Amino acid sequence: MPLELPEHFNPALPTRWCIFDGPRLLLQNQALPGDAARHWPLANRLFIDQQQGCNLYAADLVGTPPADCEWLPLRAALMALPPEQTDGIARAAQLRQFQHTHRFCGHCASPLQQHGHDQGKHCPSCGQLYYPRLSPAMMVAVYRGQELLLARSPHFLPGVYSALAGFVEPGETLEQCVHRETQEEVGVRVKNLRYVCSQSWPFPHSLMLAFTAEYDGGEIRPQEGEIEDAGWYHIDALPTIPAQLSVAYRLIRHTADWLRLPADQRR
Repeated sequence: MPLELPEHFNPALPTRWCIFDGPRLLLQNQALPGDAARHWPLANRLFIDQQQGCNLYAADLVGTPPADCEWLPLRAALMALPPEQTDGIARAAQLRQFQHTHRFCGHCASPLQQHGHDQGKHCPSCGQLYYPRLSPAMMVAVYRGQELLLARSPHFLPGVYSALAGFVEPGETLEQCVHRETQEEVGVRVKNLRYVCSQSWPFPHSLMLAFTAEYDGGEIRPQEGEIEDAGWYHIDALPTIPAQLSVAYRLIRHTADWLRLPADQRR
């Protein structure tokens, strides 16, 4: 089937493909497939964006991939590819998820129609509107002097510790979520919240918003079933932390570097 080109497709640019099989991404010679993939048996072709001088598409492969290709879990693929491609792949994965899970109206069960001007959908029968889901979640690096409070969940890789994290609940601000999750997960109070950075995290549709916060009292009490272990670690003797791909790595490294500055130079 020929590739349908959207109005904002630039025919002068090469094409790069995010080809999925469930939660797996296809790599060709350890990279995203290029122009040749448009001739493969692809279904559900979806234009994502222009990225790094390429037209980025998502699609599903029908049949067996070429011999020089391999399927990798999405997380492993993101770690194997250049960091500057992460945002585009995350966007592709989340828009593909939206297309697969929003085919019919949840109110009246009529088939949904794609908007012509954005990634949303609407129901022609009852008028309901649908947009790709985002699940905001906070992450916080709690500090005390030159120590960081790090914890590990039972599903982490052995020996890995990270900052605290949790999803924002309905009616809750990000700041309220930081205070609540910190109290629930490790039993401590915090103050002086500072926003650091954010990251789109396509597992399946999270938006991570990272903060630092100063310790304000309480003894560490790991939440049963959620936190396997937690403790204070000096910034020069940190345990193994998550991979560089994650916002957790950036947050922990940023906070450690910030704490090494003289107090009057911290901004």
